[in-house]
Amino acid sequence: MDQDLSSELDPALLLSTSASSSSPQDSASPSFSFYPPSPPEYTLAVTNLSCPAPRRANATLLPRFLPSFSAAPPPAAEGLLNSVSFIASSSSILADSYVGGGGGEAMSPSRGVSGGERKRVSIAVDMVHDPPVLLLDEPTSGLDSRSAVDVLALLHEVARARRQVVVLSIHQPSYRMLGYISSLLLLSRGAVAHCGSLRSLEDALARLGHKIPAQLNPLELAMEVTEQLQADRAKFAELRDSDQYEEERESPGVANGSLQVPEHGYRSRAVEVAALTVRCWRTMYRTQQLFAARAAQAVVGGLGLGSVFFRVRADPDGLALRLGLFAFSLSFLLSSTVEALPILLHERRVLMREASRRAYRLSSYVVANALVFAPCLLAVAVLFSAPVYWLVGLRASLAAFGFFVLAVWLIVLMASSLVLFLSAVSPDFILGNSLICIFLGVFFLFSGYFIPKESIPRYWAFMYYVSMYRYPLDLLLINEYGGGARDKCVAWVGGDAMNGDGVCLSTGGDVLRGRGVDEGMRWVNVGVMLGFFLVYRIMCWAVLVRRASKTTL
Repeated sequence: MDQDLSSELDPALLLSTSASSSSPQDSASPSFSFYPPSPPEYTLAVTNLSCPAPRRANATLLPRFLPSFSAAPPPAAEGLLNSVSFIASSSSILADSYVGGGGGEAMSPSRGVSGGERKRVSIAVDMVHDPPVLLLDEPTSGLDSRSAVDVLALLHEVARARRQVVVLSIHQPSYRMLGYISSLLLLSRGAVAHCGSLRSLEDALARLGHKIPAQLNPLELAMEVTEQLQADRAKFAELRDSDQYEEERESPGVANGSLQVPEHGYRSRAVEVAALTVRCWRTMYRTQQLFAARAAQAVVGGLGLGSVFFRVRADPDGLALRLGLFAFSLSFLLSSTVEALPILLHERRVLMREASRRAYRLSSYVVANALVFAPCLLAVAVLFSAPVYWLVGLRASLAAFGFFVLAVWLIVLMASSLVLFLSAVSPDFILGNSLICIFLGVFFLFSGYFIPKESIPRYWAFMYYVSMYRYPLDLLLINEYGGGARDKCVAWVGGDAMNGDGVCLSTGGDVLRGRGVDEGMRWVNVGVMLGFFLVYRIMCWAVLVRRASKTTL
């Protein structure tokens, strides 16, 4: 394992057939494909570069292909030029010549810089920082055969002398150019047709009965075979659409053997939702910092509010403090979901590209998103509710605490649906953040906390009924002062509430009547909050469908 492999470092070849530049619906591999289309190992395969240790500790691209050597590489500047023959003789130095030739130097005796030299200069610019992996996209395009061979020879020297991995894409290389290549990746319609050495490609073609003519190299024959397969598929499509084929399909004798071509190709909705749910979970796992930030925000917010409103007394001031606690908690919870906006906007780009190609239904995505976020937001609701509820000293009942957690959960579910809808509407983060602030500010203003319902102008009265703050605020008040606390004194004066030696100013029912809250609307408010959650997601789905219909990417 300690042998020197520097003499074997050849550039890799990423070769695409002429058909690979398009992306038709049929992406089947040609008949000589013997590598599976999905494993990641073939992407930039260099079969003779596997070494025990990576070339650099900080290399992140193709670590398995970066060899380790004990000898120090030459200096990054002069050593680089020497190693790839950039140091020219005194008779051929073209210093101060314009790259591209001419450039106002028509009277100069110098011939200028040729196309091949321009290519080598461009490659040298990318090599100045001594990258461990050099990726080149068609470096020989636009060059004559001699210049193209010179560029390949340069890259061959780079791989050997600089101990680098060179990966390049190229169309229709000549046989001389193939002599500089160690490993091939042949693509057709986005699928892998071959991955390995040139010799292995020759063997594969021979096993399939294709004899390589003397005037062709194996790659040219592979391209012809691929084009022939594509022509056969086109002929089959014409036959399938012909009248004779329709008659054969309708014939009872061949009905059971006819091809069934679905119109849309969608899987069942359950399969789609399951697959998208798994992907959403993976996205959630990859963005763990978002959930961790939400969880920490909930815990810190609950502890902070609990310490500020610690053990609120049962007196008139305590009534005002509890109302202030509920209002601030609503504002805190509804605004805490804004940090998900940039992730949703980033995810939308992928979603639009896939949905425009009918990869899955957008409704399945919306359902999967809800299935993933609901349990996560339930955990956030518990983390917030537990400290704030018992530190403040709210109604001492497990049933009341459970209903408080339910109310908080519905609040964050509504907020997540609102942010999801606005992420579908907004073109970018700046406008999306502004819309969220506007919506939440307007909803808070018309919640009934600042302005009583009777004092709201008639032309703004509808905002009181569509406010996302109004229903959860009423729900929290009902949970605190309704039920068993309806006839219980919640505000004393002139004595101690524990001893009962003071004067009772208000019962729970008095507080609810004073705020215009009907205790019988408890579950109606729950239903309205669920309605907000569903309506915003349906609106999000409608906007996404509209966007997908206009997406051309």
